[in-house]
Amino acid sequence: MGVNILCFHLLILLSFTIIAQSSDDDCVYTVYVRTGSVFKGGTDSIISLRLYDVFGEMVEMTNLEAWGGLMEPGHNYFERGNLDIFSGRGPCLSAPMCAMNLTSDGSGSHHGWYCNYVEVTSTGAHTPCGQQLFTVEEWLALDTAPYRLTAIRNSCPDGGHAADRDLLIKSSSSAM
Repeated sequence: MGVNILCFHLLILLSFTIIAQSSDDDCVYTVYVRTGSVFKGGTDSIISLRLYDVFGEMVEMTNLEAWGGLMEPGHNYFERGNLDIFSGRGPCLSAPMCAMNLTSDGSGSHHGWYCNYVEVTSTGAHTPCGQQLFTVEEWLALDTAPYRLTAIRNSCPDGGHAADRDLLIKSSSSAM
């Protein structure tokens, strides 16, 4: 009986250790998205974001609103002129984020969306704080130029060859 209790307590202690270690490996990402003030610039589509470092490592937010929308209950995200804020946890990148893939799923009655910019901050227990501004200034829409649902921005040093390769592969499959 005493051995069973000891094993049970050891199992609980091990579980807490694993949980504590996994949370140390996570970073907190805060994402600011500015929708343009242009006529019909807002959307009801699901917007996703992938962030990359120079090595091609990625953190993905598959639905920004569900991942970590911080606006008041009932807020209509990605509408004309909005500055929407999102925050959540994800794996820390090995190097500062320097590239992004911003994608709309094209759903909803008004799928076209004009994005001004995406700004991201990140922080973690054993990771330096990071901040990156990605200027977008384009439509994510199939009915207006540039006629695609994905915007890629890459400010990695020397083009970030690994990030370029991953961005192109992953964005071509998501645009379909």
